[in-house]
Amino acid sequence: MHGALPITALLPAILQSLATHPRLVLEAAPGAGKTTQVPPALLAAPWLGNQRVLMLEPRRVAARAAATFMAAARGEAVGETIGYRIRFERRVSAATRIEVVTEGILTRMLQDDPALEGVGALLFDEFHERHLSADLGLALALDVQQSLRPDLRIVLMSATLDGERLARWLDAPRLISASRAHPVSVEHWSALRGEALAQTVRRACVHALAQHPGDLLVFLPGARAIAECTRALEALADGTRCLRVLPLHGELPIERQAEALAADPEGMRRIVLATNVAESSVTLPGMRVVIDSGLAREPRFDPNSGFSRLATVAIAQDSATQRAGRAGRVAEGWCYRLWPSSQRLAPERTPEIEQVDLADLALEMAAWGSSDLRFPTPPPAGALGSARDLLRALGLLDGADRITANGRSALRVGTSPRLAAMLVEASPGSERALGCDVAALVDARDPLRDAGDDFAARWRALAAYRSGRGAPGGTRGALAAIDQAAAQWRRRTGETRLPAIDAAPHSVGLVLARAFPDRIARVQAQDPRRFQLANGRSAVLFDNSSLRGESWLAIAELLDAVGNARIVRAAPLVESDLREHFPQRFSVSAQVVWDDARGALRAERVERFDTIVLARSPLPKPDPLASAAALGEAIGRRGLDALPWTGQTRQWIERVRCAQEWFAEEPWPLVDPVTLLSSRNCWLEPALLGKTRLDALDAGELAHALASLLDPAQRRRLDQVAPIQLRVPSGMERPLTYAHGAPPVLACKLQELFGLADTPRVADGRVPVTLHLLSPAGRPLQVTQDLRSFWDRTYPEVRSEMLRRYPRHPWPPDPWSAAPTHRAKPRNR
Repeated sequence: MHGALPITALLPAILQSLATHPRLVLEAAPGAGKTTQVPPALLAAPWLGNQRVLMLEPRRVAARAAATFMAAARGEAVGETIGYRIRFERRVSAATRIEVVTEGILTRMLQDDPALEGVGALLFDEFHERHLSADLGLALALDVQQSLRPDLRIVLMSATLDGERLARWLDAPRLISASRAHPVSVEHWSALRGEALAQTVRRACVHALAQHPGDLLVFLPGARAIAECTRALEALADGTRCLRVLPLHGELPIERQAEALAADPEGMRRIVLATNVAESSVTLPGMRVVIDSGLAREPRFDPNSGFSRLATVAIAQDSATQRAGRAGRVAEGWCYRLWPSSQRLAPERTPEIEQVDLADLALEMAAWGSSDLRFPTPPPAGALGSARDLLRALGLLDGADRITANGRSALRVGTSPRLAAMLVEASPGSERALGCDVAALVDARDPLRDAGDDFAARWRALAAYRSGRGAPGGTRGALAAIDQAAAQWRRRTGETRLPAIDAAPHSVGLVLARAFPDRIARVQAQDPRRFQLANGRSAVLFDNSSLRGESWLAIAELLDAVGNARIVRAAPLVESDLREHFPQRFSVSAQVVWDDARGALRAERVERFDTIVLARSPLPKPDPLASAAALGEAIGRRGLDALPWTGQTRQWIERVRCAQEWFAEEPWPLVDPVTLLSSRNCWLEPALLGKTRLDALDAGELAHALASLLDPAQRRRLDQVAPIQLRVPSGMERPLTYAHGAPPVLACKLQELFGLADTPRVADGRVPVTLHLLSPAGRPLQVTQDLRSFWDRTYPEVRSEMLRRYPRHPWPPDPWSAAPTHRAKPRNR
């Protein structure tokens, strides 16, 4: 049978490729046999020697099934030549040569032994699923291969990955296996208006059972949907003795999983209701019909809870293709898709690294000691930065983003960094036992129907359940599951005791605060429903909240409505506990801030918990440097117009800007408004020392502050190339007016320029001024940069008109030889 698998013909090429190159991309369609045939084939490779082969599977069901199948093919029990390691389960021995492990197990193996001693090959099966742990495992493995183990072989395997792109990125050969898939007819089978998913599935199953032979495989998004569809199909199965309905998902006991993975011993037809665990890696015999809901449960970062949570989402086209292919493994098959044909799917699934919380990834990278890792899809910089901010707040990274001792302990706990930090920080005994309860409650569905936003009430219900008392409003099944989860947390952390049955609500809050240090919150004095969070945000209680009247809260979950976050779950805190357990987060500082209402500075002593202000008291003598900085900040908000500008200081700015334009080769400072405002702490704040009001700065001090932007040589140079005034032939000093981007303007009476042939120039003679030639009344007669032309062509006309209007002023026929003057003729002449 095995020889008939399509992958068999490709095995020699796989061995040859790995003999000459340490990396390989292998594409093989579902049913080709890559999962169960490639690992055993590697055992004979000379380069492997006595080393082991590790194969990574995305799911526990697939890992266990693959190891069991390969062991049975050798006539052995699991744990001999072939074994597996998954969370909370290990079937390996000293004789094991092939280990099938889930992705997170590889990360722990690499962190514990970066050289991977005794391992010769790493196979990443179903890599197209692009789980975060697979991407991280590959990045770490490539780092090991480059630095420590050039002999380590790395193989990426999948049916629907973008092999060409990955092979280029990996600098690896690419091999493609033939497919033995049979044709599959695809039909869309949409839900009726208002019809629940379980009823749509039932209709499709009834139709398929009547129309087609073989077993049915139904893809559903999760265990809850499987349970609902099982109930909907029970009557169908009860009505016939030749039909069985079987669930298949990762939470089932091993025996139930094995039942779904094997043909029915009595030959009955089967309907297997499965999550996307059945998309690949596992073999389900006899399947001829696939009914695809088009849905899956995938992790998405939920900012309301602070965790990555499973969300029901539409699958991508590559997943739909793989699911349909399950119907054509043994013969012609049929696929019914429970969505309209007009619905367009994304071409391929989005890598988890782009849509989940990256705190786990950031902590693993810090533990590895390097952030210079190669990922098939690089982690988004913003999300990675936010993750590191959180890890520092949790005490798992230090200020230089190095992993702390608590960070390493948190990795060993094996859960999200928030919950791990909570369990690591809690004192052994009752506090840590309470932390185990809180971890179980945070992870679980709500066990109470009407508990509102009080998280501590949920713990009290759990305590009541344990003591045998009734838990009002509680669901016994949910509480039993939470109790079991808490016991598992106690075993994992080595805690032997239960928490005190009468633990106070604020004790629950203190434990919760270790997981959500950024969401410790204090009530605002002006509004008893509104709380200020340690991270700077604010949130409000619901109107019917049982937490009204509490001064401090640890918030486990927020509903982030636009602009107005609501507190969904929280537990009370007392300030004395915070001061005892988080002393480093309390601070006292002198603060000088601008008070817009008073138009002056306000100096005060401020006590804070992170960003939460606890108390203020006035400071009679503020620090001069702090005062100057606060005034500078006020100017930054109000703009430069808040300063006492004069015509002289504005002209100084224009002179410097002109000099910069005319002499770009010289090192003139930038004095445009944007630059002046952004650099105000350098040139302006020295002038603000000792001041508490903006109007205390006078125009002379502003002029002096601006002048400090130039060194003495530049000041002399400015006076030389952009003088404030020019001496005209009449002997008078007349001002120049500057404007950036235009020649300076010299305005003076026409009579003062008699005898002057050429237009005056500035900027070492580079720039002619623009002359505004004025009448005796100060009105412009002519604007020109060509004085010679004015005397020759325009002056006679001007003289003819002005002689009648201003007879007491000289209007000689020959301006070249007339004496320049700024005075009128004496009255007796």
